[in-house]
Amino acid sequence: MKEKLKIDIVSDVVCPWCTIGYKRLEKAIAELGVEDQVDIEWHPFELNPDMPAEGQNVDEHITEKYGSTKEQQIASKQNMTDVGAALGFKFDYFDDMRIVNTFDAHVLLDYAKEFNKQTELKMRLTTAFFSERKDVSRRDILKQALLDVGLNAAEGLAKLDNDEARYNVKSEEGYWKNLGINSVPTIVFDRKSAVTGAQPVDTFKQVLSELISKQ
Repeated sequence: MKEKLKIDIVSDVVCPWCTIGYKRLEKAIAELGVEDQVDIEWHPFELNPDMPAEGQNVDEHITEKYGSTKEQQIASKQNMTDVGAALGFKFDYFDDMRIVNTFDAHVLLDYAKEFNKQTELKMRLTTAFFSERKDVSRRDILKQALLDVGLNAAEGLAKLDNDEARYNVKSEEGYWKNLGINSVPTIVFDRKSAVTGAQPVDTFKQVLSELISKQ
């Protein structure tokens, strides 16, 4: 039996291009029919590790961080909405949308790995944030996400107060940063090669085809 191609995805839950990048990768995998030949694992990256509990208005945040004008932001959101729609994902931007702290979400994604539910939980959380106007830093929202993907909510939420679980996520963030990863999504294939950003479906198909043929 051929060894599966390991795909490590370094990303954040509230990163729109991470969602688009994954949906394009997913489409490439489906179009090639290689679902049973790849093994995906998600890794934590916080775009805003110092984000306070109350979060920050998205427009204010983007202006502060990137210096984008209002017109640029409107165009960017429309572009992401259109690209997402073409991939079957709904970006629902609204005036009071807030960027939130995602550390707890990453702790739960680490927990989900034990049950092979990482991708399911990742997409549930990113859908809650971008499509359903939900604050994915709130424990009630996180609890519902765990339930939605069939995980033990009490056990998962207990990890949020577990020093070892929190330390493990911090350590993993540090590991990938020390490898030079400072933008997401970064998608690593068999720990040998990587692509950064939401590449086109055809690019992913080419990379996957080449690597799987060598397995």
